[in-house]
Amino acid sequence: MALVKHNNNSISNLTSVNLPQGKMTLISEQTASGSSSISFTSGIDSTYPIYQFEFINIHPSSDNVDFQVNFRDGGSLYDAVKTTTYFRAYHDEADTTTSLGYSAGNDLAQSTDVQYLTEGQGNGNDESFSGTLTIYNPSSTTFVKHFMSRLNSYNQSNLSYESYVAGYCNTASAIDGVQFSMRSGNIDSGTIKLYGIKGD
Repeated sequence: MALVKHNNNSISNLTSVNLPQGKMTLISEQTASGSSSISFTSGIDSTYPIYQFEFINIHPSSDNVDFQVNFRDGGSLYDAVKTTTYFRAYHDEADTTTSLGYSAGNDLAQSTDVQYLTEGQGNGNDESFSGTLTIYNPSSTTFVKHFMSRLNSYNQSNLSYESYVAGYCNTASAIDGVQFSMRSGNIDSGTIKLYGIKGD
């Protein structure tokens, strides 16, 4: 790990700093407008060991829908085999309903199906969700490809709904594309940004 170094002993006189690497570099971004899906088909390669998607105020056209992801591993389809876990916590606006725990119905075991990243998203004018999905070393042809996501949504039942998903694409082929969609209806609006992150 790189050390932080400065060229003198006084912070007030500091003229240069060598910081560790790891800054995020914007690769591309897409803005939804009644989009059935949003696919990232370029920019995911061996340039960076870590890639992160940022979801900003994603708003669906339909109410009570789930946001989902799938991965492409060299072919034309988004059907990489995945094994995953899904954990969520929520709390309602009336301070009467809370929940915390594993959601077995939203996980996958060696499946090519889409992976839900959040559920029950509302489509009211002020309802949306934001968060991140990170995938590690997607170009590896040796190891499985690990990914993790964390989203907070304004659920259709007036809940703050926090969802955590983690898993791996169980393939030795490189992941070269990622596709996002709603379980039904379109992505009405919102922005998804793709960043590359250096590992050192």
